[in-house]
Amino acid sequence: MNFTYPKNERLKSKTTIGLLFSEGKSVSKYPLRLVYCAGEAGSEEKFRVGVSVSKKYFKKAVDRNYFKRVLRETYRLNKNLLWDNVEEHYSFMLFYQSKDRLSYDEINTKTIQLFEKFLLQVNKTADSEHKTEL
Repeated sequence: MNFTYPKNERLKSKTTIGLLFSEGKSVSKYPLRLVYCAGEAGSEEKFRVGVSVSKKYFKKAVDRNYFKRVLRETYRLNKNLLWDNVEEHYSFMLFYQSKDRLSYDEINTKTIQLFEKFLLQVNKTADSEHKTEL
């Protein structure tokens, strides 16, 4: 497993981001929220990920940038949980939604729990779709 976060894994498409907000599903694990939707199967990358921190909670750009760096780093170190257990292509947005200033270790733990919760939800919907086909 390659623990990198290359440019082609970054979510930059305005249409895809708009699709996430209009049709995306979400999973939350306080203070993180993951909004996801199925991506294009023809794309070279399995996942496209963007991060966001609310200006409402962190007025200074320095603070927002710090938490965005932490979110990208926790994704980078824990993306093997997703890569090993998901076959489809997905687009994600990770949100930090709290005034609380959690430490890096706490955010890392919450990210792992969030990914596990996402995997449970995706596998549950895949099972229900498989049953309806039969």
